[in-house]
Amino acid sequence: MATPLLQPTDRGLWCADGDFFIDPWRPVDRAVITHGHSDHARPGHGAYLTTDAALPVIRRRLGALQADTLPYGRTVTMGGVTVSFHPAGHVPGSAQVRVERGGEVWVVTGDYKTTPDRLSEPWEPVACNTLVTECTFGLPVFAWEDEAAIAAQINGWWAQAADEGRVAMLGVYALGKAQRVMTLLDPDIGPILTHGAVEEMTAILRAQGYALPATTRVTPDLPKAALARALVLAPPSALGSAWARRFGAVTDGYASGWMRLRGVRRRRAADRGFVLSDHADWPGLNAAVRATGATRVLATHGYTAAFSRWLAEQGYETGVVATAWEGEALDRAPDPSDAVTE
Repeated sequence: MATPLLQPTDRGLWCADGDFFIDPWRPVDRAVITHGHSDHARPGHGAYLTTDAALPVIRRRLGALQADTLPYGRTVTMGGVTVSFHPAGHVPGSAQVRVERGGEVWVVTGDYKTTPDRLSEPWEPVACNTLVTECTFGLPVFAWEDEAAIAAQINGWWAQAADEGRVAMLGVYALGKAQRVMTLLDPDIGPILTHGAVEEMTAILRAQGYALPATTRVTPDLPKAALARALVLAPPSALGSAWARRFGAVTDGYASGWMRLRGVRRRRAADRGFVLSDHADWPGLNAAVRATGATRVLATHGYTAAFSRWLAEQGYETGVVATAWEGEALDRAPDPSDAVTE
């Protein structure tokens, strides 16, 4: 009996035939990396394979490393299997991993989002027998609004703060979410200022040709006049910190899928929460499963038990794959009492 094409281990998903791991969280000889977020691209591997668009960020975060790249859709043979990357729609350069052996196809989604935005390469369904899907937001309560509606909410909040003489400070992840928010902003309201961590990722993506608006990095010598009518994009950890207090009168907000949950909004004590995620929502997860034609679906990272149970009720062969990926977490995993929206 043939071994499974991919097998869960204490280091990550392993392909014995190709002798590689997908997004391993402990050092391995060969790692196939879906994207540049730090829970997926870890240091210490002997060799890396990723998309050409993801590598610049990975190199900046991890330093010198041995790496090869593949453009989307091109295959490479690794041992007894063929491997290819396909757009995941999560952040720039993010990919799903397709692995094939003798006509049997597995797809590992990594983190993904099925609805297109103005920044990342749009998600594409990839036909397979077995789908390993993240389900960070794998409950029916998670359903995202249209991106244009969220843009109107953010710009309205920013404009009101500017009219009141306050600085609007929005907590966003430095890679992906920050730049996606930039594409939604109305620069006629005022200047866009960035925390150093955000500006660093922005500069890398801008150099790769991603279209992003003008931004100004916050530095100690930034003149006070530059704060007039400004919106500041900063990592969530920076909000409420000594760094943030330099701005004086501030209204703060968070942009995250977790803002859909009242309990999380209450704990963050932010003035505003904007429901904006770079992960698939409940309708997106279900649409993705159907689009692949998979008959076996393994849930990983998120509400795995609930989503796996739901899929089993729909007639799929299911299972759960444990992972150390962290994903879109503001402070801790929500508890059941958080799943109240209004």
